[in-house]
Amino acid sequence: MFDKILIANRGEIAVRVIKTCRRLGIKTVVVYSDADAGSMAVEMADEAIHIGGAPASESYLVMDKIVDAVKQTGAQAVHPGFGFLSENAGFAKRLEQEKIVFIGPNAKAIEAMGDKISSKKLAAEAGVSTVPGHMGLISDTTEALGISREIGYPVMIKASAGGGGKGIRIAYNDKDVEEGFPAVKAEALASFGDDRIFIEKFILEPRHVEIQVMGDKHGGCVYLFERECSIQRRNQKVLEEAPSPLLDEATRKKMGEQAVALAKAVDYDSAGTVEFVASGKDKSFYFLEMNTRLQVEHPVTEMITGVDLVEQMIRSAAGEKLNLSQTELKINGWAIESRVYAEDPYRNFLPSIGRLKRFHPPAEGVLEGGTVRIDSGVREGDEISMFYDPMIAKLVTHGPTRDAALDTQAKALDRFQISGIQDNIPFCAAVMDEPRFRSGDITTAYIKDEFPEGFSGTSPTTDQTLILIATSVYVHAVSTQRAAQITGRLAPVSRLRQDWVVILGETYHPVSVTLGESEATLVIDGTSHTVVTDWRPGHHLVEGVLDGQPFAVKFEDRTEGYMVQHRGVRLRSLVCRPDIADMHRRLPEKEKPDLSKMIISPMPGLVVSVDVETGQEVQEGEAVCIVEAMKMQNIIRAETTGTVKAINVAAGDSVAADEVMVEFD
Repeated sequence: MFDKILIANRGEIAVRVIKTCRRLGIKTVVVYSDADAGSMAVEMADEAIHIGGAPASESYLVMDKIVDAVKQTGAQAVHPGFGFLSENAGFAKRLEQEKIVFIGPNAKAIEAMGDKISSKKLAAEAGVSTVPGHMGLISDTTEALGISREIGYPVMIKASAGGGGKGIRIAYNDKDVEEGFPAVKAEALASFGDDRIFIEKFILEPRHVEIQVMGDKHGGCVYLFERECSIQRRNQKVLEEAPSPLLDEATRKKMGEQAVALAKAVDYDSAGTVEFVASGKDKSFYFLEMNTRLQVEHPVTEMITGVDLVEQMIRSAAGEKLNLSQTELKINGWAIESRVYAEDPYRNFLPSIGRLKRFHPPAEGVLEGGTVRIDSGVREGDEISMFYDPMIAKLVTHGPTRDAALDTQAKALDRFQISGIQDNIPFCAAVMDEPRFRSGDITTAYIKDEFPEGFSGTSPTTDQTLILIATSVYVHAVSTQRAAQITGRLAPVSRLRQDWVVILGETYHPVSVTLGESEATLVIDGTSHTVVTDWRPGHHLVEGVLDGQPFAVKFEDRTEGYMVQHRGVRLRSLVCRPDIADMHRRLPEKEKPDLSKMIISPMPGLVVSVDVETGQEVQEGEAVCIVEAMKMQNIIRAETTGTVKAINVAAGDSVAADEVMVEFD
């Protein structure tokens, strides 16, 4: 076994590898860029080596710097994590030449499976079902149009060296190809240094199901069942689960055996994932690609099998035989993972960067009958940078059944507190309660189908309205009491009674409050309720029991009132005296500013191109400029038809969120 391992990665995966190494008694080294100098991974590792500037092209993608760090520290092996150089065959070969062990598959397997075109040919030869498409490389947009028409729309334009949702566009017509093909090439070159593109048929109503495989250097290989990853946005996974609600035992076995057959065809000797697109109608499935690395969503597999995949990778790289038997591997319960991203779900999920003023994930361990696991590489006070992936953390829950795992996930999301940046927790929490998702009848188009106008929050149920009113008035009453308290002159707490009106969104609710030591009697809209909680001022999560039912509500202080949140419901709440509430009812509504003549940057980022000129007539829906943030290129379109009056930015400029880039007459 190795004495010291260098981790050629950052963030939560670096922390994840460190945890397993600590358990195995292996010392760790992390490399870091300027942006990660004070990171959690740097703090946790036994050694840390600075390797360059914040852009990955100056640090995490520079092989020479990583090899130098290995030599400098005496590490015997390198774990690449995921992303960056994890699927770079050249990196694996370079380490082999330097007599450094690569904790991943052999270079030949990476080369064969890492290229999506050659991998499809190999899959077909190994007897694996494959999707119809153009297997040759495509040079330009004209050729892409011809191929797309021949295959038949819709088609998927995909970077050959892609992964993690980057370098993918779905085209439903010629215009989509004309815009999407150059965008995919640009993303592929920026993210992977390889702009080769291929096109394949996009299967309608698809489900994304993947098989986890694990091989050793002695010809051993097993599959650790499947993961359902159909809940995606912009081809980026958001929620994952294991096992899949689609598969039966026969389909699971067939899919797993095909995955192992493909792995054995290339002498696969580490952790890898064979991805399939499956039909929800007849459970037919087709090979998509093989990811020759550890997947982001590996924790759900670990939760249902009890297998530490990082440990297995390390043991295989050290030359040990697999201690896993296919007949002994069993599925235990169900696991759900939410990827907590730094993005604003209320603004079409655009990236949000900045400092984590508050970062309080739910406690790991048992939560009301289920189990909670947190994988994260950040702490309170850390900065979410524009240079890397927007993921803040992975929240994983496990239960004996799918419903139990979902219930625990929802409760854990209710208790996950983040402030300073926007996050997608309200969206993930809303999905947990959504009937179609609960039923398991999902496809990769789920988000588009269920949230066609984007996400603007969900409407509160009767129970949620009650919870939010009770939380608002309790917080306000206790805070008011503390502010007014004078030592030796305050009446006993049990005698305090206050009358308020809670304005929740647009609705008005009269409430009287009688406070006790750790409980309160609330008369809301004429009905009596009891709240029991140990909440104290200064905390922004209220956990308690309302009329015998547990609840958790997050809130933020506002200049007037609070912003309260439960699951997908997020509302402004104002608690005031009855006379003030009457005045509030009579206030005129504020008019919204007219922004129709402006193109505003929806996020902070880098302007890649400006595609219009002053005086140009622009049609509604036409591309105006492209802004890149967190490795994704976002096409900004005109919302109305008009003539360009002024252009305030140029390619290469940095822009802030809400900055005016283009103005119309």
